[in-house]
Amino acid sequence: MADQRAALDWRDGVIPVSTQFDDPYFSLNDGLSETRHVFLQGNRLAERLCDGFQIAELGFGTGLNLLAVQILWAQMGAPGTLHFTSFEAFPMEAADIARALDHFPEARAVAEPFLAQWAAGATRLTLPGITAEVVLGDARATLPGWAGQADAWFLDGFSPAKNPELWSDDLMAEVAAHTKLHGSFATYSAAGGVRRALQAAGFQVDRLPGHGRKRHMTAGTRQQ
Repeated sequence: MADQRAALDWRDGVIPVSTQFDDPYFSLNDGLSETRHVFLQGNRLAERLCDGFQIAELGFGTGLNLLAVQILWAQMGAPGTLHFTSFEAFPMEAADIARALDHFPEARAVAEPFLAQWAAGATRLTLPGITAEVVLGDARATLPGWAGQADAWFLDGFSPAKNPELWSDDLMAEVAAHTKLHGSFATYSAAGGVRRALQAAGFQVDRLPGHGRKRHMTAGTRQQ
């Protein structure tokens, strides 16, 4: 895998916090519930998932979002295979991911196939009903060369205030360029700069109720 690795502290022994960006990997107020609210509901995935559907993501982290999609797809019982591509500059070690996922028994219960492949060094993963790829390296360098077009984006990097490079106007333009017409995005961030960059890139942008104590989040669809 990449030479750059995630550097971690652990809050309360269970929540990984990036020392590079001084930001937790998931919400202190139930990260799995936040993933479902922001990324699954924000992209209306329960209504839209179908064979061949392509999800793309900025910020793989613990893989919690991928596992939430896996659980939803299994619950839907629909035929076919989803595709999931995530861009990650600082991959976590498998043991640290497993420790983090222990905080979410529902996700941990389905995580073993992912963890086994990740521990073996794989970045192309085969999961029940999903093919996944984690593209390692700075997304500003790797996303422009991606040949895919997403039906839905999860914008899940660290906070724009702490990791502005992952929310730049140029990168949001690349996100739009790699989104199908009428494809969607969702993010926990309600920062004005993020909304403006996505609007300038061609998305209709909506501010929606956030998860837990967070008042707002942002979602939208590509219109041009």
